[in-house]
Amino acid sequence: MELDKDLQSIQEVRCLVARAKAAQKALASWSQEKLDALVKALAEAAEAQAEPLAKMAAEETGFGIWQDKVIKNLLGSRIVYEHIKDQKTVGVVREDRERRVQEIAVPVGVVAALIPSTNPTSTVMYKALISIKAGNAIVFSPHPNARRCIAETVRVLTEAAKKAGAPDGLIGCIETITPQATDALMKHPDTGIILATGGAAMVKAAYSSGNPALGVGPGNGPAFIERSADIRRAVGRILDSKTFDNGTICASEQSVVTERCIEEEVVGEFCRQGGYFLSEEQSARVEKLIMRANNTMNPAIVGKSALTIAKMAGIEVPQGTRVLLSRQTEVGHNRPYSREKLCPILGFFVEESWEQCCEKCIAILENEGAGHTMTIHSENSAVIQQFALQKPVSRLLVNTPGALGGVGATTGLSPALTLGCGAVGGSATSDNVGPEHLFNVRRVAWGLREAEDLRPRQAGKADAPAQAALSGSDVTAAEIERITREVLSMILGDAK
Repeated sequence: MELDKDLQSIQEVRCLVARAKAAQKALASWSQEKLDALVKALAEAAEAQAEPLAKMAAEETGFGIWQDKVIKNLLGSRIVYEHIKDQKTVGVVREDRERRVQEIAVPVGVVAALIPSTNPTSTVMYKALISIKAGNAIVFSPHPNARRCIAETVRVLTEAAKKAGAPDGLIGCIETITPQATDALMKHPDTGIILATGGAAMVKAAYSSGNPALGVGPGNGPAFIERSADIRRAVGRILDSKTFDNGTICASEQSVVTERCIEEEVVGEFCRQGGYFLSEEQSARVEKLIMRANNTMNPAIVGKSALTIAKMAGIEVPQGTRVLLSRQTEVGHNRPYSREKLCPILGFFVEESWEQCCEKCIAILENEGAGHTMTIHSENSAVIQQFALQKPVSRLLVNTPGALGGVGATTGLSPALTLGCGAVGGSATSDNVGPEHLFNVRRVAWGLREAEDLRPRQAGKADAPAQAALSGSDVTAAEIERITREVLSMILGDAK
């Protein structure tokens, strides 16, 4: 019975969290060196299986390109490890000798990790590394459409953890996958924090669970090509990004915005490098595929190639087509080309000036994807600065592919597969999430002054030494007042 499965899954979650809690308690006694050795072992085990796990993910989900998923797996293992390996996460992590404040890392405990189907294996690797590096245990809730590849990735990590001497239960994964199980994991009183990567509804549920959560909203980043850009390279970067794993990274470009004065050159370059501009009739056919009847993204096109999508829409495009582009002028919730499309489809907008392009980019982001990521291709530092000051994003990427730049592969950003969207995007952070987000800080502060040092001195009031001298003498306050009046009387008499 379905009810029995639901109850079984909830009980499974309770057992997983109980084991994780006990394992984390044991891990809390480990030194930084011992913890780092464990994280290294996990990263090496994951990296060794990067290719077979990539193939498994592509085969099971039907999303993307397995060769690109290998790169994602290397990002989630080796690249993340190299970035975090020297980070201090045990005991005293910072000390300010001048202010006499000491900061001590305190693990959050059990991390509930929700895993999407678009980047399943790489996200498991990444979340395991950053969680355990911060001294936590982790329990995974897999997307049902990627259960096998996620379970296999967890198995690889669990075996490596066991060989490294990790406590049993440090890494757990729900096997009986139900919505009730995920809900129970998010709401469990022993869940320290939720790392939510996935659809908007799931992220909202994480923030509504009653437990702390770090979730990310949808991406919908426009790419602005400004007149000073190297147009050939700009177009090449956009196409490389949008076709990387067939557009399944949410930081990838969703629209192109450019200036009228370079429109012809930009269009020509897209055509030369494998972009195909749809006719009005073709655009209408593809548009029907982008969103479902409830106006949410159609999973049938996610991670599919441009040729596959064209075939689904019943249109013919050149054999070498890499990305489908549709000329657009309007932005809105009912305008699919102006929304997130996790596949090789781009809306194409042309404006008269960079200022109008700036406004169009803001409109696209406010329509969907505020707080996430956008890219700009330009050599004009003043324009870049204006975009940085005005755009409602957490990452403005300059002259780089959006998909790989946003996750820190081609930029100096922290390598991550959970990209915070800030308050404007409904997220608790605007950062690329790392170990520093998964421990609390206990501050030890020494006194620098006494309470009486904080009291302001009143005008005309004797200072502390004078008060002390008076209090130690035999002269009373009444006598001091009498003498003061007599002296003033003599002075005033002489003046007359």
